[in-house]
Amino acid sequence: MEEREHLATHEELRKLCKPIHNVNILHKESLSALEKVAVKVTDYVGSMGFFLLIFFWTLLWLGWNILTPKDLRFDPLPALVLWLFISNMIQIFLMPLIMIGQNLQGRHAEKRAESDFDVNVRAEKEIEVILMHLDHQNELILKILENIGKDKDC
Repeated sequence: MEEREHLATHEELRKLCKPIHNVNILHKESLSALEKVAVKVTDYVGSMGFFLLIFFWTLLWLGWNILTPKDLRFDPLPALVLWLFISNMIQIFLMPLIMIGQNLQGRHAEKRAESDFDVNVRAEKEIEVILMHLDHQNELILKILENIGKDKDC
């Protein structure tokens, strides 16, 4: 009878378990084309490659307009108006796009955390069932040992 109870518990546990899904794939599939662009831009802008691109572009621009003869300069000192305008345009366009990408990445992180929690809950239930089975086996072993001891006494 007890064995059937343990088997029933095991079957109940199997019914409770949902199939495991790869959250990363599900998240990628749920993104629209524009959201995918936002995530790619956010990833690229947050890279060392983008920093170096902006850094060397700035060095080249400022170097050209400071060090070359005055008649070759296209963005005269001290204002450097064209450089400031282009830099501001880059910032204005990238800021909202980066924020959108960060929101999407945050949503992905939340989904991963939920998935991790579900896996931990499932593992806890499975461990509980294993412990119940081990307790049951210990009881059976003790009964067998008691029966062996009684048989020797007779």
